[in-house]
Amino acid sequence: MYKIILPNFEGPFDLLLYFIKRDEINIYDIPIAKLADEFLNYIKLASHFNLELAGEFIVMASNLMYIKSQMLLPYKQEQDGVEIEEPRAQLVQNILEYLQYKEVAKDLLNLYSKQEFMLCRGNFSAEYANANFSAIYKNANLIDLLKAFAKAINRNLEPTNVHVVEMISITVEEKKQLILDNLQAKKRLTFFELVKSQTKQHIVITFLAMLELIKLKIIFVTQDKIFEDIIIVEYPKELETSL
Repeated sequence: MYKIILPNFEGPFDLLLYFIKRDEINIYDIPIAKLADEFLNYIKLASHFNLELAGEFIVMASNLMYIKSQMLLPYKQEQDGVEIEEPRAQLVQNILEYLQYKEVAKDLLNLYSKQEFMLCRGNFSAEYANANFSAIYKNANLIDLLKAFAKAINRNLEPTNVHVVEMISITVEEKKQLILDNLQAKKRLTFFELVKSQTKQHIVITFLAMLELIKLKIIFVTQDKIFEDIIIVEYPKELETSL
């Protein structure tokens, strides 16, 4: 008797990447018909062995079949003077973005394992500097924030004057209010200043608090260079009026 083991994929993009790597496919020139057929065969095989698949797999299968149908039509680069996007372009972009997320997640996991048994001081050690802030707003995306988050943890892997302290309990809501209080007083903060000499738990809570404030359009974050510090300011009124 043979035991058949299907590869375990967390999501549809993992399955796509498996096919791409296995067949050494150029990600910018994906043979969509072959890939769509492979994807559907996997779903049928998983169904045959009573494996539950998330709805995302079905959505991806439908999307691949749609792209496959579009590839069968004559492709025009322009129509009525308007450039038409190549049918596979969005899929390629999504795969590239997913690869970026996987790399960042891998870095964060490595940093987490390094700091698992380390504890550093849990209080702020520096005052925020008053400064007039004027800049061309360049919105930082989630990948920028994740990279800054990883760098912040890495900066605290070798803390100075380490000693045993009591665990300080703080919620995301409390951290949100702390960020807003400091922002009201100083007008401009940076992520590294907020988490300087903080424990891993405080860095994570600060990061989550920032994400919620960004989603609510209460704060605005910007970054000059990749992997550099994240600048935090109040959400600009000119952006509100432009929406």
